[in-house]
Amino acid sequence: MIPVQHWARNFTVEKEDLDYLTSLLLEHEKPMKTDALARALVEERLAQETAALQAHYKDARFYNPSQSYEVGQKVIFPSFDYATATIVHTREGSNPEYNTFNVMGVEFEEDASRKVREFAIDLSVPHVLSQQDNESYATYLTDGELTADEIIVQFGDDIIYTLENSLGETDALIQVSGHWFPRDLILEVNEGHLNLAEAVIDINNQPMDTESIVNEIGGLGSGSIELQMFSMNHALREDSRFDEVGPAGMVLWFLLSHEPPEVQQTPTMLRYTPVDHDRTLLTPEMLELEAEIDDELSPPPNIQDSIQEATITLNYPHRRMGTLPLNAKMRLVFPTAQQTSRVSVILVDGQDGEEYPAWVVRKERYVFGADKFFRKHRLPIGALVTISKSDTPGKVVINFNAYKARSEWIRLIVPKNNQIGFDNHKRNIGAEYDDLMILGADDLAAVDALFELTQQQKRPLATILRTIIPGLGRLTPQGTAHAKTIYSAVNVIKRCPPGPILAMLAANPDFQNVGGHYWKLSES
Repeated sequence: MIPVQHWARNFTVEKEDLDYLTSLLLEHEKPMKTDALARALVEERLAQETAALQAHYKDARFYNPSQSYEVGQKVIFPSFDYATATIVHTREGSNPEYNTFNVMGVEFEEDASRKVREFAIDLSVPHVLSQQDNESYATYLTDGELTADEIIVQFGDDIIYTLENSLGETDALIQVSGHWFPRDLILEVNEGHLNLAEAVIDINNQPMDTESIVNEIGGLGSGSIELQMFSMNHALREDSRFDEVGPAGMVLWFLLSHEPPEVQQTPTMLRYTPVDHDRTLLTPEMLELEAEIDDELSPPPNIQDSIQEATITLNYPHRRMGTLPLNAKMRLVFPTAQQTSRVSVILVDGQDGEEYPAWVVRKERYVFGADKFFRKHRLPIGALVTISKSDTPGKVVINFNAYKARSEWIRLIVPKNNQIGFDNHKRNIGAEYDDLMILGADDLAAVDALFELTQQQKRPLATILRTIIPGLGRLTPQGTAHAKTIYSAVNVIKRCPPGPILAMLAANPDFQNVGGHYWKLSES
């Protein structure tokens, strides 16, 4: 029996493999992805194995004692694990238990001693080997082998990973957007082509796929469209004017000069200067509250399963900047990218279907482009916003639980004497929200100025808490403030995840816990 291909289990790439793949790319005249090259290489190895076996066993016959054989013939012995031997002589046999028969002497190919062994042939009496149903030659060649599909299923990840590394080490091939092609044969893209590409994107003023760009500039010559796109992608990537912004599986190009400033540089209100804190001070209840708030700057939870949607509570910095937090769950909903840190997406309004261009800035953990959605639906700070995957690549649905607007009491941010203050005011609210985190602001310019002043003075977190907690406490009969409300208020003037805030409340004697997650200033 032929053993299962050991090369698939311990896959390595030889020079002959790279030569074959290079020739394949030249023959097809179009770039190919690593997984397609891996499959082609697996199929080629299987074809080579089959050809080698066919050559090795050409004209070979299975041993059957009832049949006749001649000197020089090659014989296969199924009972000896399909070993092959060559007949070196024949003679008459002599055994009173059998009628007339002959004997052949054979040398087994793998027997280094070249010892001749003899076997009966031309038997006219019944024999077990004469009666058995030997496997056909075709079955023999494929018995125990895996098909290309089976090899890819079982070993595909390792094969693709190994091949990717080997392809990357050769100077003869170049990879662009996941595709490979010989470096010396990519089409010329001159300065004129690039200037036309810039003009085309500028006129359309939106990210464009490579094929559209190539078609609009009149093409790059007589090469296949795949090769033209490959060559254009390579040239655009080398030119600092262009930015690849497509989600994984899509290549989209945009002009860096046209990208919003909030995409190229993190908005000031979203920037977090880490605050030293002792996480051992966080009780299990505090850790549970931290996970409930699910700030993108908090330690991410371990999420194993894929998810289709995620809900966030809108805090002040994101509401003010028109951004969405990219926490662990949101990262699984929004499209990923292979080559770029900025991904162009479309937010689809779940209420009326309107679309908003947006940008996923994965490294800095936010999505820019939701301001129009927030303002159109008058969403308050603390609103619950849901993001869902859609069936269209590059699009996600943004939504909220809407109801008929009604007048409700909320905490209003009121800057006083360069300090943050709060009053209770009625406002019309038509969206589901977290009552502990909702805030309102009428004078945004004054709030912005207070934020700038806090940054300039570098006010410590403890100082900010000493101001915020009494201000919030005056709005309740108990004179206390919930930790979620404190977190929401702190982030009006200083970007900070809940962990450092909770640790400061627990560590500093100026703050007193009065049960649950409610806090006040200590009487001392």
